[in-house]
Amino acid sequence: MSKQLDIAALASAVCAGDRRALARAITLVESTRADHRIQAEALLAELPAARLSDSAINTGKGIRIGITGAPGVGKSTFIEAFGGHLTSLGLRLAVLAVDPSSSRTGGSILGDKTRMEELSRNPDAFIRPSPAGRSLGGVARRTREAMALVEAAGYDVTIVETVGVGQSEYAVADMVDIFILLVAPGGGDELQGIKRGIMELADLLVVNKADDGMLEAANHAAADYRNALNLIRPKSVDWRAEVYLASALQGGGLTEIWEAVVRFQTVLAADGGAQRSRSAQALRWLWEEIQDDLIAELKSDQDIAALVSARENDVGASKITPTAAAREILAAFLRRDEGS
Repeated sequence: MSKQLDIAALASAVCAGDRRALARAITLVESTRADHRIQAEALLAELPAARLSDSAINTGKGIRIGITGAPGVGKSTFIEAFGGHLTSLGLRLAVLAVDPSSSRTGGSILGDKTRMEELSRNPDAFIRPSPAGRSLGGVARRTREAMALVEAAGYDVTIVETVGVGQSEYAVADMVDIFILLVAPGGGDELQGIKRGIMELADLLVVNKADDGMLEAANHAAADYRNALNLIRPKSVDWRAEVYLASALQGGGLTEIWEAVVRFQTVLAADGGAQRSRSAQALRWLWEEIQDDLIAELKSDQDIAALVSARENDVGASKITPTAAAREILAAFLRRDEGS
């Protein structure tokens, strides 16, 4: 990225739907370089404010979908089939696939062409693999900013695919409108492998691989999950999680799943729930940024970093409590700002 980057021109190109400009913009917001962060903030400020209108919701536009599931459940295959269905309806689709990170380079291990070959050639689809890094839940820290960019570029539906199901995968639910949990046939054994917390977050639960040879097992699994969901308190008084069957290979169930997504958004929009959810997500984003930036500032100051290192050793040796150490570090940080 050039230091003389024309932010206004880049923002204009993104809003005009220029795919190369969009890819370049996402690379910019994903960068951790200090000068790139300043440019990224300026770029985002140039974008038109996102608005969640009733008409957009009722037509299935402007929807952010999170899809998670255990490795091997067929997330990428499902997204490719589901994405093809959405584009056939005249919708433009962006997929932000959060990949496992290479321990050597920090980059994505997988790529769009190795996992979603057909969808990657679809002119109405944009696929962007991003390294998960150390971000909570395998969701890249800048995924929210990438979503803002693809929506500014005119994509109607954004899918965020996470690495897998785990204790920290809840992060995706804080940045999307609807959360879909993908599971494989397997009945009781498979049910034991899914954490209750993930099921509590799911708005839709899809039993994938409901193909000819696995259809009976998929039906049994769906019944097990429906029974399990009946024992879980719904996230919203207006919506109880629903279970669907899907065959990504044969295209089965895709129409019903999309209709459920649109119906979910319509129900939430009826009493302003969709807008309240977006507002709450923005506030969480604000505090995550404050937390991340404060920690970065602490680590970048040599004097404070030395104090942090010393107090970490003291805490590890039980010479001081974590609470007292934290208070001392914060006090030193505040004194530094007062003296500057």
